[in-house]
Amino acid sequence: MSEQKILLVDDEEELRRSTAQALELSGFNVETFSHADHVLELIGYSFAGVVVSDIRMPGTDGMTLMQKIREIDAEVPVILVTGHGDVQLAVKAMREGAYDFIEKPFTPQMLAGVIRRAMERRSLVLENRLLKAVAGKRDDIEARLPGRTQVMVELRYRIRAIGASDADTLIVGETGAGKEVVARALHDISARASRPFIAINCAALPANLIESELFGHEAGAFPGAVRPRYGKFEHGRGGTILLDEIGSMPFDLQAKFLRVLQERVISRLGSNEVVPLDVRFIATSKVDLEAEVAAGRFRADLLYRLNVVTLHVPALAQRRPDIPLLFLQLVREAAARYGRDEMAVPPEVISDIAQRDWPGNVRELRNAADRFVLGLDGERQLGEVSGLADRVAEFERSVIASALVAHGGSLKPVYESLQISRKTLYEKMQKYGLDKKLLVSE
Repeated sequence: MSEQKILLVDDEEELRRSTAQALELSGFNVETFSHADHVLELIGYSFAGVVVSDIRMPGTDGMTLMQKIREIDAEVPVILVTGHGDVQLAVKAMREGAYDFIEKPFTPQMLAGVIRRAMERRSLVLENRLLKAVAGKRDDIEARLPGRTQVMVELRYRIRAIGASDADTLIVGETGAGKEVVARALHDISARASRPFIAINCAALPANLIESELFGHEAGAFPGAVRPRYGKFEHGRGGTILLDEIGSMPFDLQAKFLRVLQERVISRLGSNEVVPLDVRFIATSKVDLEAEVAAGRFRADLLYRLNVVTLHVPALAQRRPDIPLLFLQLVREAAARYGRDEMAVPPEVISDIAQRDWPGNVRELRNAADRFVLGLDGERQLGEVSGLADRVAEFERSVIASALVAHGGSLKPVYESLQISRKTLYEKMQKYGLDKKLLVSE
C-alpha cells in the first residue's frame, strides 16, 4: 500500500501554508496546491490519502474537484472547507459524496481529527480491495470495464497481462469507447500506481507553447519566460504519461518525442542539460495511425516504437449484448453521484436502449443514464404508474427484467437469485409481457 498523504488545496497562500504546517506538526505527510489542476494526477485506486480542498477557488472549485475525484474513485475521502457559512452548500456537498465539511475558521485539532477518521476509512477500503483481489474475487478492472462479450473478456485479460510491465502502450478505439479508462487501469495495477498519472490532450495543446508545455523551459528561453518551469514530462517522473490522441501531435514535434521514447531523457527549452526521465508512456488514437503514416502526417518510426503493445477498445456496436447491463450499471453510478435512491429501470426502457445505435459509445450511453436518473428527455417512464398495486407490480417487473439482463437471458440463475421457482418465473414473465429476446441483444 502506498504512503498515506494529505493533498491540501487552497488558493490563499498564508492559510495554505499555516494549515500545512499545523498538519505536519500533527504527524501528517502534506502536499500543498494553490489550485486543483494537478491534484487529479495523484488520484487513483491505490491512492492512500485524503483530499482537503477549499470550496470557493478561481478556476476549478472544490465541488467540481470532488466530482472529478469521485469519477476516478468514489471512495477517496474529500473534506471540503468554506469560509462562507453556507449551510445549503454544506448539505449539497455531503449529499454528493463529501466525507465531511468544515467551516472557517477551524482549529488544527478539529481538522486533524476529521482527517484521521478519513484516513482510517481509506485504509479499510484499500485493505478490503486487497483481500478481495487475493481471494480471487472480481477486481476493479471488471468493475470499470464491465461486459460479458468475448472482446471485453479479452481486453481485461490483456490489461492484466501487461499492466504490471513498463511497456509503452498504444490504445486504439472510437471516441467515447473508454480509452482513458483503459489507460488509468493500466496505471493503477502497475508499480507506478502511487506516482502521478499525467493526461495530455495532444489536440488541445497550443501550437506556440506545445514544446514548453511538454519539455519545460529555462528563464529567458523565449519572450515572457521570466522563470524556469517544469514541463509535463518532467512533472510525471516515476509515473505514467498519457498522450491522448497522439495523431494530433505536430509532425516536427514527433521527432523530438521519438528521441524521448528511445533515450528516456529530455532537455528543457533554453538548456543543454539532459534530464533523465523515468516514466511509462501510454498513447491513444481514434484514427488509423497506419493510414496517417501513409498520408505523411505521422512518422512511421514513431508508430513502430509505440505499437509494441497495442490494445483495441471495442465500440458499443462490437459489444451490443453488453449494452443493457452497462446501462444498468451507469444508472446505479449516476444515482449515487446525484444523491438519488437506487431506481428501477422499466423493461421497455432497457429494450429501447438495447436496440439503439450509440455512435458516441460509452460516453453517450453514460449521458443517457444521467438523463434517466434526472428524469430528462423522456428517458424515465415511471410517471404513468400511480396506485400502490401498480407501483409494486412495476417494481417486480423491473427487478425480473434487470435480472434477465444481468444473467444474459439464462433463466436458471435468474430464478435462483430471486429465490423463486422456475414455474413462478415463467408465470411472472408471461404476466408482465417480458420477452428475454427483447431484453438481451444477440
